[in-house]
Amino acid sequence: MTQHQKIFETPLYPYARTADQDAAEPARHKVIVVGAGPIGMAAALELGLKGVEVLILDDNDKVSFGSRAICFAKRPLEILDRLGCGQPMVDKGIVWNLGKVFFDDRKVYDFNLLPEDGHRRPAFINLQQYYFEEYLLNRLNALRAEGAPVELRGGNRVTAVTPQADGVLVTVETPDGPYRIEADWLIACDGASSPVRGMLGLDFVGRVFQDNFLIADVVMDAQFPTERWFWFDPPFNRGQSALLHKQPDDVWRIDLQLGWDIDREAEKRPENVIPRLRAMLGEDVNFELEWVSIYTFQCRRMQKFRHGRVIFAGDAAHQVSPFGARGANSGLQDTDNLGWKLALVIDGKAPESLLDSYDAERAHGADENILNSSRSTDFITPKSEISRVFRDAVLDLAEYYDFPRPLVNSGRLSVPCTYDGSALNTPDALPEAPARSRPGSPCSDAPLGEGFLLDQLRCGGFVVLALNTEAQDVLAAGIPARALNLTATGALAERYLGDVPQAVYLIRPDQHVAARWPSYDPAAVAAALSRATGQPEEA
Repeated sequence: MTQHQKIFETPLYPYARTADQDAAEPARHKVIVVGAGPIGMAAALELGLKGVEVLILDDNDKVSFGSRAICFAKRPLEILDRLGCGQPMVDKGIVWNLGKVFFDDRKVYDFNLLPEDGHRRPAFINLQQYYFEEYLLNRLNALRAEGAPVELRGGNRVTAVTPQADGVLVTVETPDGPYRIEADWLIACDGASSPVRGMLGLDFVGRVFQDNFLIADVVMDAQFPTERWFWFDPPFNRGQSALLHKQPDDVWRIDLQLGWDIDREAEKRPENVIPRLRAMLGEDVNFELEWVSIYTFQCRRMQKFRHGRVIFAGDAAHQVSPFGARGANSGLQDTDNLGWKLALVIDGKAPESLLDSYDAERAHGADENILNSSRSTDFITPKSEISRVFRDAVLDLAEYYDFPRPLVNSGRLSVPCTYDGSALNTPDALPEAPARSRPGSPCSDAPLGEGFLLDQLRCGGFVVLALNTEAQDVLAAGIPARALNLTATGALAERYLGDVPQAVYLIRPDQHVAARWPSYDPAAVAAALSRATGQPEEA
């Protein structure tokens, strides 16, 4: 057993009996989150930081076994900064920006995922999911110690979910037997197989691709650089593909395409895995297997993410193939989108219909991920001989020319979703400004001399950002927006002004742009704030 495997065996939130189990009637909670994986804990942090009472129920009592999700993109790292646990992730993680593509035994080209300066966070870090979960749990425990109303119960398996008019009735199985509790709201973050989804008779729609991939996490002292290496048709895995990533503590992630007609259990046995890895790494490289799994490409989602008082997030709501790092990264953007909306609804400051925008915006994000992931899968695993001929010709040309390189698709890597067309956006009143900062877009970070822009946008509420002009605090329907007046130069001016001399932005709590104008107009800002919080339009 490696030192990392011991982490999997340590109970971090062991089962303990609670007063709810002895209550004569089901106790009532504001929000129940089902699942203490990365998305469940992030959802609880989002709400706990806003003072919302949250109870997490998980059938396990420890971090996930194996590395699982390992690749975390810049935008989720910025979300984690706002939740108060981004820095330990980056400190432990392996930072990388460079990717290389190989065809057969030669390098075709390389690419930089963060070609511009002026960002606090890197394009990506690699970090094992068990560390990721541990740091989220540490933050959750610290928040609870500060008095936040958050609770995590291990050894509590949800066995029934019964929707009600004003909430949800939940049956929970424990080592001491079952008990029942109620919630105003339930967030299902219980993974791709989602028991909650099954209990409600709901399912996915989409594609399952006829291909299998072997994931192997190996511990080895190798001198490979900290880069993403992807091979098409390598000598050690002919006719298939392969991927190599470095993780902390000398753990390396290797993905090997296996094809469709395989014996999955046999392929996971060490006597079959090790020869494959030796062919790839060389006979002189010493390594030790830490974790092995096999996955099938799936690009699917629920038709709706919200069903009354039950809301789905992360893999419970949508699945994509792992190439492109879109799973956990997309799930963190789900909770980023949901948290502030649900908190406003619970506080009575926004109508329940605001939550329909969660479904609309994150379904748009899921469709974007599924489209990109499906295209990656089709390029990695051509479905016809003519498709393979085309792909191989693109790879050959990409070694010498720039123009075919955008066609090479080894997994379009995760980028933040822009909510174009969202009902929460106010029509753009400053189209001359950069398109990257249009309504619906996530805020680009920029240095401010001391600190970064996103540091100033972490308040958990709305912000009126005035650049090279002045704004004042705004209040609409009881919801405040804090004024932030900055002089824009350098990257800040480039990313938010372009060729215009000044601008005013309304920024949502999830750091997406809700509206922008050439100058400050308090009535316009108040109207945009009302729109962004789903308030009924005045007659």
